Amino acid sequence: MTNYDAGDVLTVHGGTPLNGELRVRGAKNLVSKAMVAALLGETPSRLYDVPAIRDVEVVTGLLELHGVKVTRGALDGELVFDTSDVESANVDEINVHAGSSRIPILFCGPLLHRLGHAFIPDLGGCNIGGRPIDFHIQALREFGAVVDKSEKGMDITAPDGLKGAKLELPYPSVGATEQILLTAVRAEGVTELRNAAVEPEIIDLICVLQKMGAIIKVHTDRVIEIQGVPRLTGYSHRPIPDRIEAASWAAAALATRGDVFVKGARQADMMTFLNLFTSVGGAFEIDDAPGTGGIRFWHPGGELKAVAMETDVHPGFMTDWQQPMVVALTQARGLSIVHETVYERRLGYTAALNQMGATIQTYRECLGGTPCRFGRRNFMHSAVIAGPSKLHAADLVIPDLRAGFSHLIAALAAEGTSRVYGVKLIQRGYEDFEGKLNALGAHVELG
Repeated sequence: MTNYDAGDVLTVHGGTPLNGELRVRGAKNLVSKAMVAALLGETPSRLYDVPAIRDVEVVTGLLELHGVKVTRGALDGELVFDTSDVESANVDEINVHAGSSRIPILFCGPLLHRLGHAFIPDLGGCNIGGRPIDFHIQALREFGAVVDKSEKGMDITAPDGLKGAKLELPYPSVGATEQILLTAVRAEGVTELRNAAVEPEIIDLICVLQKMGAIIKVHTDRVIEIQGVPRLTGYSHRPIPDRIEAASWAAAALATRGDVFVKGARQADMMTFLNLFTSVGGAFEIDDAPGTGGIRFWHPGGELKAVAMETDVHPGFMTDWQQPMVVALTQARGLSIVHETVYERRLGYTAALNQMGATIQTYRECLGGTPCRFGRRNFMHSAVIAGPSKLHAADLVIPDLRAGFSHLIAALAAEGTSRVYGVKLIQRGYEDFEGKLNALGAHVELG
């Protein structure tokens, strides 16, 4: 733990309920994709309510390497993208970003349309299980792309242009669905995608592309039809709020017996989460006032109740909601059961919670009824949480973005002073989390 600089270590004095108000901006999982979509437009695009997070910095850097002028608009959180001079980027400069994000793979379609060529470096991201790019590569080949792999990454060309295709995903992958949308909108002919992801962020990306002139039909049963067009213009868009961050703060309020108003959070995007939040014993209140509305989350007193929970693709319980809620479930009376069906290694963070006094046992078996890709394979993807447990302070090392915020919640709920190492990773997806913690009355300091 001696390799962390002072700005990467957070000291947390736990045991204080979080109380107060904070604001969530545009969804991390939409904003970065909308930034990539700007490459498809031949006129400038404008994106509002952009959070100041590491992922936005990475995508900004990649866009600028490809000749896009990224400037700040007049409003706080407003970015403008001028794509009039898109160009090929230097391979070595692109590789500087290798390992810091998985976003570069989504540049393929837009760059093929604009330049006829794309280079994609080796990809990074959180180590939470298989996030294969095979779906992406196969889809690009179906459109007519030629993919040549090298030591540094992948060279992708489209010597005969990109043509519409009939595609069916073996799993409704969000990333692969985004890839196909960003490629199909300017491919010649019609693309039909079956077993598509339909998360709110996907629908919002479709809204962005439709504003640019794309023709996209969302049918029932996860079928999306895209009619290719020869030209797209820029967009002006305000993204949906970040439902993952909103749920993270809700879980923090529950785990610390606090009361937090999350300005900007929307009920429609969080219905599945709100159902489980209520089942556990949490309370919430919706404020629909334009501009100032949000959701208040609080612990109403008394004991929390154990639940059975399964993650799934939308409209199921989001995998990114699972980790913060498990921290709250350590405070619930009885045995809670969690079945993770999206990422096979997403329960690794529970070892740190056990170190803090939680009682969590993980299993290879599927402890739930949802069909799961990981059954009968050697992955600990189910958990039983016995509670309530009295959490105590510990030194924690953050393994990935969502687990990191869960460790932070645990430190806030625990008695004593914890040191959380690697907090810069949290900055990938949570804007000014230290400032927000201070605003909620938490006792934390960097270093």
